[in-house]
Amino acid sequence: MNFQALSLMSSVALLALSTPAFAQLSQTEAKMAATVDAEYERSVALLERMVNQNSGTMNFAGVKTVGDIMRAELEPLGFKVAWLDMAKAGRAGHLVATKTGKKGTKKLLLIAHLDTVFEADSPFQKFVRNGDEAVGPGAGDDKGGMVVIVSALRAMQAAGTLKDAHIEIHLTGDEEDAGDPIEITRAPLIAAGKTADVALDFEGLSIEDGKDMGVIARRSSNSWKLEVSGVTGHSSLIFDSTYGDGAAFELARIIHQFRTELPEPNLTFNVGLIAAGQEATFDNDGVRASAKGKTNIIPGIAIARGDFRTLSEDQSARVRQKMQAIVSASAPKTSAKISFDPGGYPAMAPTEGNKALLAQLNLVNQDLGLDAQPPLDPLKRGAGDISFVANDVDGLVGLGVYSKGDHAPGETVDLASIKRQAKRAAILMSRLSRKKPM
Repeated sequence: MNFQALSLMSSVALLALSTPAFAQLSQTEAKMAATVDAEYERSVALLERMVNQNSGTMNFAGVKTVGDIMRAELEPLGFKVAWLDMAKAGRAGHLVATKTGKKGTKKLLLIAHLDTVFEADSPFQKFVRNGDEAVGPGAGDDKGGMVVIVSALRAMQAAGTLKDAHIEIHLTGDEEDAGDPIEITRAPLIAAGKTADVALDFEGLSIEDGKDMGVIARRSSNSWKLEVSGVTGHSSLIFDSTYGDGAAFELARIIHQFRTELPEPNLTFNVGLIAAGQEATFDNDGVRASAKGKTNIIPGIAIARGDFRTLSEDQSARVRQKMQAIVSASAPKTSAKISFDPGGYPAMAPTEGNKALLAQLNLVNQDLGLDAQPPLDPLKRGAGDISFVANDVDGLVGLGVYSKGDHAPGETVDLASIKRQAKRAAILMSRLSRKKPM
């Protein structure tokens, strides 16, 4: 018997004899927890290997290579793995892994992503460990999440619960910058959501005031573009019945009314880019604006781009209607139109089903001797891939690792969080896999 096997047996024995906090763990679940602990260094090594492979969204070869690393982990666990090319949407592709389990049991959909915000030309490229913390691009978002998936599945295999579990894993290659049209790049995930019974999202764990939080809701992300035109001429004639207010003042009226008339609970909205003059245009990507004009010329065009975030699709529809109404009330001699980007992220509302899933996770926490995870305020969580399936299946977010400084050089992952997150996930998935679909 090798050292790792002896270590695992010892860990199981110690866990079984430990404090009453673990009294509700079955022997099988105790073995899962012990396996996660025993394989901790293996998990860290896997994370290091993935982090040191750049997979910025537009580094297609790098995204595919990280997918290959995950393929090598999942196929030995009994998953059939496929690469879905997304060249038609201008992105690398997605890795999808499926394993058929026992008939008549719940189908679990696991969601994470292969890409990071750090492209191949970023100076931030290397995994650096310091004890139970590590710095590296995507170490938390979301390569740490994929490591939690692997750790949990290996624990399930060791304990014998994986063989009967019905699981489909979607690792998207463009979560940080979705391809266009988004209807194509998210079609496989949406289809999976329609046949799943539970969706588990392995993006980062949320911690507030030192307490692990449960996430049952995410707000939407919707972009808009505003275009205003007016009559141009000498500035001495502005507000005249012939020339009217000009495009800049009309744009200012609209923005001001957005600020005063749109606010409601769970809604935020922002003006991110604005320009006005004799000429004003956005670049093809919509991230830069240029304008030309003079102080003594009434601006004939004004443009702006921004976003808004909501907690439900009903709220999104209501906000769009309010914005349209404000825009249509044009000032003299001006006209305006607002358009909404169809490639936004939908909302994940805090449904009763999501609340029930969090309650089941908190039973796992209780049996592991961990504190319960209260629901996080959805205003504190951005949009994500699980939102594309949220209307079809109950779900939980935040099953990945805890990290700080995501999306910036110095992104730091709490490596120790791999252990408690993988234990939670392995036991929750095992328990869910024994249940019949509703």
